[in-house]
Amino acid sequence: MRSWLDASKIYFDRRILAILFLGFSSGLPLLLVYGTLSYWLGVEGVSLATIGFFSLARLPYTFKFLWAPLIDQVRLPVLHRLIGHRRSWALVSQIFLMLSILGLGHSDPAQTPETTALFAVFVAFFSATQDILIDAYRIELLKDDEQGAGAAMYVNGYRLGMLIAGAVAIGLSDWISWPLVYSIMAGLILIGMITVLLNREPENLAAQQQLEARNLHSAQLIADGKAPWLAALIANFKIAVIEPFKDFMTRAGWIWVLVFIVLYKMGEAMLGAMANPFYYQIGFSATEIASVTKVFGLGATIIGGMIGGIVVYRYGIVRALLYCGIVQMLSTLLFAVQAEVGHNVPMLMAAISGENITAGMATTAFVAYLSSQCNSAYTATQYALLSSFMAVPRDMFAALSGIMADQLGWTFFFVACSAIALPALLLLAWMQRRYETTVDNPA
Repeated sequence: MRSWLDASKIYFDRRILAILFLGFSSGLPLLLVYGTLSYWLGVEGVSLATIGFFSLARLPYTFKFLWAPLIDQVRLPVLHRLIGHRRSWALVSQIFLMLSILGLGHSDPAQTPETTALFAVFVAFFSATQDILIDAYRIELLKDDEQGAGAAMYVNGYRLGMLIAGAVAIGLSDWISWPLVYSIMAGLILIGMITVLLNREPENLAAQQQLEARNLHSAQLIADGKAPWLAALIANFKIAVIEPFKDFMTRAGWIWVLVFIVLYKMGEAMLGAMANPFYYQIGFSATEIASVTKVFGLGATIIGGMIGGIVVYRYGIVRALLYCGIVQMLSTLLFAVQAEVGHNVPMLMAAISGENITAGMATTAFVAYLSSQCNSAYTATQYALLSSFMAVPRDMFAALSGIMADQLGWTFFFVACSAIALPALLLLAWMQRRYETTVDNPA
């Protein structure tokens, strides 16, 4: 077993450092069509009803699995031969993303909100497309035991990108115009573009074999009398859409994998949905909430992510999921203590540091687990699908958190958030014994 010192050296690997910058490029656009855009719209006097409708512009992030098969299978002319499949798609998506951010920043939401909304959709679409490519690139570039470190660097880079596009961008708007703010944000996408160009294309023999299988299937259909265009369409649909789902659904215990994905982060999602109302109700000021939960909390999350990557590298994905899940479950109880103590800043710092560090650890292990479940022949498609399941607790079950808090009170609500994590850990332990290859890595 690797020592902690040896395991920590993984973060100095050039490929792992590259993923940090790619994570930054991936996280940067999100708030430009979310919190930062909402703030700008409010400054411009746009009605609250209209601002609410702008949330629909983020739908491409939810439905990115719909065009992931296309990205998995289609090779771009010329660029594919020059820089490879993943890098060519990533570079093209980043170019259009940069142009979309520029268009969004130079629109006039007060006079033509329709144009602003259109460019916001473009930003979300090309940002989600970039996410598909960076996830696939990260998974294919790293070995199985390196996925944890890669996930940690990706998540930390993502959070730094969100910090720049959120707090920094809004702060800059006090000094410079919004078009210039968004122009600066667009320029920062160059970080991701340069990273793509400076790093190699990952070798993916499985994807190449699928490409050859598609060509053989198309040739067989033509020989059977199908028109060439129809044969190509059928063969592409089979390889790009049917085969990724078939591959996943023919694995032993695949349905339990999906159940586990939904359950593992449910407690954290429910806590997160009620955290800010909780801070307010027990008497913390806006300054205290911002300084402790945002600035101090971000540092704790980054540290936790790095620790999580080392845990995965040293103990393997499944044991890391168990260890990190247990400590996160226990750290949630710190909020129950906070509810009993009331307004106490040192206790809040302890609760935030404990929960954010362990959440960072668990998130890193979880992303590594999702990555390990992807067959390299269909990386982009399968990861996009699994990450959509990962969002279910955040988007659906967290909606029930307010009802639970009202019924149980804050102390028992946080105890319940901790207990909700237990079924996922028990399920993982059971899956490990019964479906070893399904849990550790697809056969």
